[in-house]
Amino acid sequence: MSQTNRIELPPRALETLFGVHDANIKYLESILAVRVNARGQDLTVDGAPEDVATVKAILADFAVLFNDGNSFTDKELRSAFKQISEDRAYSLKDYFTKARFNPSGKKQVAPKSVNQRKYIEAIHDNDLVFGIGPAGTGKSFLAVALAVHALFQKQVSRIILTRPAVEAGERLGFLPGDLQDKVDPYLRPLYDALFDLVDTERVTKLLEKRIIEIAPLAFMRGRTLADAFIILDEAQNTTSEQMKMFLTRIGFGSKAVVTGDKTQIDLPRGQRSGLVQVQSILKDLDGIEFVYFDETDVVRHKLVQMIVKAYENKTEKRPEE
Repeated sequence: MSQTNRIELPPRALETLFGVHDANIKYLESILAVRVNARGQDLTVDGAPEDVATVKAILADFAVLFNDGNSFTDKELRSAFKQISEDRAYSLKDYFTKARFNPSGKKQVAPKSVNQRKYIEAIHDNDLVFGIGPAGTGKSFLAVALAVHALFQKQVSRIILTRPAVEAGERLGFLPGDLQDKVDPYLRPLYDALFDLVDTERVTKLLEKRIIEIAPLAFMRGRTLADAFIILDEAQNTTSEQMKMFLTRIGFGSKAVVTGDKTQIDLPRGQRSGLVQVQSILKDLDGIEFVYFDETDVVRHKLVQMIVKAYENKTEKRPEE
C-alpha cells in the first residue's frame, strides 16, 4: 500500500536538503524505498506508509533545525539518513543536537553508524566501556574525542592514554633511541588522534603539563588514576594479569574506555588475551557496557570494509589455514 504526503520547505532549505546534484535525496530514496518530488517549495513523498512516516519526521526535524540556524554538510545528512533507516526510533534532531559534538573547537565529531552512536551513548552513561571490533570502526578516535570533550568541559582534570607495547614482528630493543623513543611508535596512533582533534600548540602544552599523558601500559602499575578519562587502546594485546591491573587503577571521578580487535592479537602463542577473557568475567556487572562493532562500521576506505569481511569469511570457513 502506497501513501503520499505533501511537505513545504523554504527554497534555501530545499537546496541544502537535496544537496549537490540531488545526491542527498537520491540516497534517502535508495535506503527507504520512497520517491521524493519537489515542485516549487512543496515536497511530495510516495511509498509505503512506514517509510513515508519516517521521511516526514526527517523533513519536519530538518525544517526546525534549519530555521534554528543549524549547519549541515551533505556527508552528515547522508550519515544521519542511514542511521535513521537502521533505527527508526532515532531522529534527525537527535543526530544534530545530541550525537554531534565539537571536542575542542577544531573539528566536529559525529557517529557514522548505529554502533558508533551506541558507543558514544554508552561512554556518556557508564564509567567503564569496552569497544570491541575490527580496525577502522572509530573505536579509538571516538574515545579520544570524548576524552578531549570531557577535559575541556572540566568533567575530568586529565586524560590518560595507554597501550600495551607488544611487538608485531619487531622487538623494542632493536629500535634506536632512549626508552621514550622506543615506545613512541606504539603510541603514535593516539598522538595522531589528539593532533587531529586539537591544535598542535595546545596539545603540546597539555602534554608538557602532563594534563594529557600518553604512556605504555606497564607505566600504569601501582598508580591510582582519579578524576581522569582513561583509554586503554589495543587491549587485545594485554594478558589477563595486565587487564586486571589496568581495571583496578580506576579511581574516583574517573571514566575508562577499553578498545581492541580480537582478530589482531600479537601475544605469544598460548597466552590468552585479557580482552577475550574479560568479556565473560564482567559481562553482568552494572555500570559496565560492551559495544561490538563489525565491518559495516568501518569508516576508512571502502576497500577496508571489504577486506575485513573477506578475512572474517575465511576464518569462519577454514580456521586452520
